[in-house]
Amino acid sequence: MAPVTTPAELTAHVRSMIPVLDAMGVEVVEAGRNTVAARLPAGPNVNHFGTAYAGSLFTVAEVLGGLYASTSLVLEGAVPLVKSLTIDFLRPATTDVVARATLDDDVINRVLAETTEHGKSDFELVAEVTDADGTVVARTRGLYQMRRF
Repeated sequence: MAPVTTPAELTAHVRSMIPVLDAMGVEVVEAGRNTVAARLPAGPNVNHFGTAYAGSLFTVAEVLGGLYASTSLVLEGAVPLVKSLTIDFLRPATTDVVARATLDDDVINRVLAETTEHGKSDFELVAEVTDADGTVVARTRGLYQMRRF
């Protein structure tokens, strides 16, 4: 069974593993079996136009795949890695944003079983990044691979 990890504990963990996330102020706000989410504050992530920097929007969405290693894709010696990720920038963001992704139980169970049997398993993860008003400002589609090392 997946370990119980609070959003605060997971925030501290990812910030220590990936120091740039600390500088960006990324905060895990949801760490469930199926859904994970992270907040990106506007402050340190604003570009020269006064909107969210594209690289910061990309980062807060991309890191979601790795959060599953602490919530539902938990296998000793295995981690989810990003293989490719595309992003559509839909609207400028001028507020804090939240990136959110969901994996259903069938995908989770398949990935765990395939990784156990074959040492790896690919899965797709779609994330939406929304501003303070709930407007979708970006959407990502990523191909991740759970891989045993």
